[in-house]
Amino acid sequence: MIEGVLKHCTSMEVEKNYVDSHGQSEVAFAFCHLLGFQLMPRLKAINSQKLYRPDSGMSDAYPNLQPILTRPINWELIRQQYDQMMKYATALRLGTAETEAILKRFTRSNLKHPTYQALSELGKVIKTIFLCDYLDSEEIRREINEGLNVVENWNSANGFIFYGKGGEISTNRLEDQEVAVLSLHLLQNCLVYINTLMIQSVLSEKKWMDMMTPEDLRALSPLIYSHVNPYGIFKLDMMERIQIEEMMYF
Repeated sequence: MIEGVLKHCTSMEVEKNYVDSHGQSEVAFAFCHLLGFQLMPRLKAINSQKLYRPDSGMSDAYPNLQPILTRPINWELIRQQYDQMMKYATALRLGTAETEAILKRFTRSNLKHPTYQALSELGKVIKTIFLCDYLDSEEIRREINEGLNVVENWNSANGFIFYGKGGEISTNRLEDQEVAVLSLHLLQNCLVYINTLMIQSVLSEKKWMDMMTPEDLRALSPLIYSHVNPYGIFKLDMMERIQIEEMMYF
């Protein structure tokens, strides 16, 4: 998820990233915050989430939230490891180190790593704030759902055009995997380019453009594929016959 945001290869400035439940973690919340964008997950098991107390000595505060409140945040740990956290976040942002290599240091196999513990603690802070906003605002929940619908529509388009061998990369050879992914990228670019030209052609006619509402224009997308026949068109003319020369078999 972080790799995709940092290396999207466009001039777009990413402010929010919508993910499903498996695309979020406390460490991910921390890194996204340090990198300057919001992680916006759609949480499946929302009933099992916990909120962390902002400080100690508040056990009686927020009486209506007692069932979902847990321990206070360890702010001192975050302060102690702040420079280290910023060092790793800067390395991610500038690409001075491989993203995968850095993030591998902060998995559950390194629970005792002090920077991991601080990132996890910072993630608890950001996630608690997000959960409060998520539960309070129906608008945010709708926004996340709409954002994910775009991604899921694109994933379904990828599955549609990458239909060879069931849409799976069925080899362990790196060279073959790269060829398959590059082929998929080529198909993606062709699909988006042709769809964009077709939409522009239709909307260049005034009668169609005048029918478009602001909501229609907002929903315009080149990520459509229901009009595509991935297998080609075979024309059958029953009035013609294949000219096959008579052959003698011995």
